[in-house]
Amino acid sequence: MQLHHRFIKTAKKFPDKIAVHDVAAERDLTYGRMLIVSLILASRFRKIKTRYVGVMVPTSAGCMLSNLGLLMAGKIPVMINYATGARENSIYAQDRCSFKTIITSKKLLEKLELEPVDGMIFLEDIVASVKITEKLPALIKSKLPEKMILKSVHGGDDDETAVILFTSGSEKEPKSVQLSHKNIGHNLDSIPKVVHVDHQDVFLASLPLFHVFGLTANFWLPLTTGTTIVSYPNPLEFKVICGLIRQYKVTIMTGTPSFYHGYLRKSQPGDFASVRVALSGADTLAPQIYEGFLEKHDLTILDAYGATETSPAISINTPKASRKGSVGRPIPGVEVKIMDVDTDQILPPGKTGKVLVKGDMVMKGYLGDLEETTMRIHNGWYDTGDMGQMDEDGYLWHKGRLKRFVKVGGEMVSLVRVEEVLNQHIPEDVICCVVGLPNPTKGADVVAAVTSGDLDQRKIIKQMARELPAIAVPREFFVVPDIPVMGSGKVNFREVEKICRKLSVENR
Repeated sequence: MQLHHRFIKTAKKFPDKIAVHDVAAERDLTYGRMLIVSLILASRFRKIKTRYVGVMVPTSAGCMLSNLGLLMAGKIPVMINYATGARENSIYAQDRCSFKTIITSKKLLEKLELEPVDGMIFLEDIVASVKITEKLPALIKSKLPEKMILKSVHGGDDDETAVILFTSGSEKEPKSVQLSHKNIGHNLDSIPKVVHVDHQDVFLASLPLFHVFGLTANFWLPLTTGTTIVSYPNPLEFKVICGLIRQYKVTIMTGTPSFYHGYLRKSQPGDFASVRVALSGADTLAPQIYEGFLEKHDLTILDAYGATETSPAISINTPKASRKGSVGRPIPGVEVKIMDVDTDQILPPGKTGKVLVKGDMVMKGYLGDLEETTMRIHNGWYDTGDMGQMDEDGYLWHKGRLKRFVKVGGEMVSLVRVEEVLNQHIPEDVICCVVGLPNPTKGADVVAAVTSGDLDQRKIIKQMARELPAIAVPREFFVVPDIPVMGSGKVNFREVEKICRKLSVENR
C-alpha cells in the first residue's frame, strides 16, 4: 500500500485525535484536519509541471503535509538539507533531479539569512491564498468513505518512488537515493513487530525529515500508526527538547548519539520518566552516553543500525532483546551476511568483514547513477560499505565504515575501535573523533580531535597503548572545540579530517 494511502486509512480511523502538536507553530492538528489540508495541497500541487518537487521545510506539520499533498498529487518529494549549505543543496537537488519548484518557508529563509533560490514557493503564501472554493471540496471529500477518498488521490504500484533523499556527504558527494513506497513500508510493517507501537503512544519528532531516520521514525511510522507526534524543528535545543518530553509525556523518541549527549547534559531527573523506548541511530553510541542515561534516568538507550539506502532500519536492539555494544538483531524480513573484504567469502560468527543486507527495504537505486547502483547492489544484496560481525545469537556488531579503516604500515586499523578506547580514558563531557592523515611512508597516521585541551595526553596515550597496538594509538591530539556535525547529527568526518590536516601543518 502506498504511504499516503496508509495515512488516509489512519486519518479516517482517528479523525478527532491530535496527530501533531506543532510546538514551533503553536498549533495542534487532528488527523481529520491533516487529511483536509493535505487534500487542499494536493489540488494545488497537481498544477506543478514536473514530477519531482523539492521540499525544504523544518520538521513540522507543514513539512509532513507538504509530503502528503505531493504524494496525493502524484508528485515525488525531493528532501533538501537546509542545515548545511541550504542554497548549494537546493541548486544541487534541482540539477540532479531536473526540477525547479521547491516548497519552503519564509521563516526558514529569514533564519538562514538566505535569499530565495529561483523556483522557491512559500507555504505561508499557499496557506494565505486558499479560498473557500478549495476548502469546501476538500472538507466534503474528507467525509467520504475511505475507498472513495483513496480513489480520488494518486494511486499506483508500491514500487513507485515515494521520496528522493540525499546521502549525508560526510565522506563524498551526496547521492540521490530513490526510496519506494514498498521500501519505507517494509520498515513500517517490520519495526512494530519488534518494538511495540500503538495509537496511544506519543512520539517526539525533532530529527530533520531530510534525513531518512527522521522521515521514517518521526513522520511515517507515527502518522500511519495513529499516534500523536510532538514536533520541534531543532534537536540541538537540548533543554527545550527535554522540557517537551516531560510536558507531553513522550513515550517513544529517536535521536543520534550527539543529540543524546546533549540531552544527558541538559536534562533534569524526571524529564524522561514517560519514555518507554529511546532509539539511537546514525552513529555509534558511546558507552558513557549509554551509562549516563541508565544512571540519571534509568533509561536504556537502544542502539539501532541502518542506512539511507535501507529506509533505514536494518537491525534494532529492542526492550525484549538487547545486547549492550551491539546494534541489535536484524528486523523481520531482513537478511544480513558478513563477507571477507578481500575474498568475498561469507564469514562465520565472530569474524569481521563487509556487511551486506537484503530485503524489501533496500532502495530502488541512485537516481541517474546506474554505475554506482550496480556497484552497491548485487542480486538484491546491498553492500553497506560498513564493517561488522554477527555473534552466535544473531546480534550484529557494527565496526565502522570501511572508509573508517586506515592502513598503517600495511595493517588495517579501525578508527571506530580507537575512538571506543579513547572514550574510556577522557572525561564524559569531552567529545572525540579519530581520523587518519596521509603519511608518505606508513600510509596513514592515526590522530584524534578532542573538544578540550585540558587532558593529560601522555597518560591517555600510555593507557591506550595497553589496549591497542602501537600503530593504532593516536600520534597527535588536536583541540577542536566544536566537532563538525551534519544536519542529521552525524559527525562530518571529511571536515574533521580537513581541520586536523590544517592543524598538523601549522604545528610543524
